[in-house]
Amino acid sequence: MMLSERPYWYLRHGETDWNAAGLSQGRTDIQLNEKGMAQAHTAGGILANHWRDHAPIARIVASPLGRALRTAEIARDAIATAGGPALEITTDIDLQEVCFGVQEGEPMGDWYDSWIAGDYTPEGAETFAGLRDRAVGAVNRATEGEGAPLIVCHGAMFRALRAAMGLPANVRLPNAVPMWLVPGDPWTLTQVG
Repeated sequence: MMLSERPYWYLRHGETDWNAAGLSQGRTDIQLNEKGMAQAHTAGGILANHWRDHAPIARIVASPLGRALRTAEIARDAIATAGGPALEITTDIDLQEVCFGVQEGEPMGDWYDSWIAGDYTPEGAETFAGLRDRAVGAVNRATEGEGAPLIVCHGAMFRALRAAMGLPANVRLPNAVPMWLVPGDPWTLTQVG
């Protein structure tokens, strides 16, 4: 499956206690910690100041996991408070983070590179190729229609999208850093703020 050549905004959720401890979260629904809430508010402020730049944010599509959904709500509220539109938030189950199987709650470890390469998949986990296909489908749905969406989800999802863009996949995206993504050869990823 190919990623549609449509631009979009991307925001990874704010920090959780498991992020801070270097643990694999995956589908485990860990909520934002105090730092993560502050990061989400900072990202919301950045988006409130820049939501019209590049292409205005027309809608927000989020992972249904609490850490991403709460980050999306904070961003939406900041944009509206700054005089922007009251954007609707929809969720797409295919934007939820990868299932890491037996590795959830465990330290990230050396297995992660092999998982991205397709050489190893933890017991009960989703393959990286499967994640990439799911991520591409979700983003293609989110970018249909008028205007550019803000997609709020997860770190491994972003690695999968980087792979679909033809970029090196194993690059960590910090928590709650707004990005503007533009198709091309290669895609252009711009940190906003």
